[in-house]
Amino acid sequence: MEKETILIVEDEKEIADLIEIYLLNDGYKVLKASNGKDALSILEDESIQLVILDIMMPGIDGLEVCRRIRRDNNIPILMLSAKTQDMDKILGLSTGADDYLTKPFNPLELMARVKSQLRRYLYLNPRDSHKEEDVINIRGMTINEKKHKVTVYDREINLTPTEYEIVLLLASNPGQVFSTEEIFEKVWKERYLDANNTVMVHIRRIREKIEENPRKPMIIETVWGVGYKIDK
Repeated sequence: MEKETILIVEDEKEIADLIEIYLLNDGYKVLKASNGKDALSILEDESIQLVILDIMMPGIDGLEVCRRIRRDNNIPILMLSAKTQDMDKILGLSTGADDYLTKPFNPLELMARVKSQLRRYLYLNPRDSHKEEDVINIRGMTINEKKHKVTVYDREINLTPTEYEIVLLLASNPGQVFSTEEIFEKVWKERYLDANNTVMVHIRRIREKIEENPRKPMIIETVWGVGYKIDK
């Protein structure tokens, strides 16, 4: 089977070349861009399965590139940044990134996250699927697992693969409360880290897409001090 194509968007040549070496060694096809304008042009012309995106770039920065990708594309985005503050991470995730890695990073950890995101994306967007249709209807929301399509009152919702997995987890277990730790470990399949606000940011983003009033959510409920649930 043809290997996935990954776009590296990084203005530091040494870092871009290092990432490229590890990706090529694993058999991936690699394209590179040193600025946001070139990255967006490549995305228009090529079929890309994952983007590794640096935040700090001249011209169109990584955050704006991420926003533009998310307008009509749900491919996984792994952000890179030299910044370490929590607010920078939240900002990156809020614009639509699926994961975030701080420089300097261990290339093996980067590869593990790339593979994790690709597994999730390819599972949700199979190239060849004969799975029987399976539909969940709950709280005005319909999830078609075969088509990986979510609608709320017949309005189609554009979710990223990570957002979809969170919604599917909660909707498949109506009434069950999942803690932030449980959601992280089931969806990201990594050990939960203290003070990790990744799940909170994703829940907020999902609510902005599926709730009529995100400040008063009716689909994904917060159980204070415990976690999140979707009731029947």
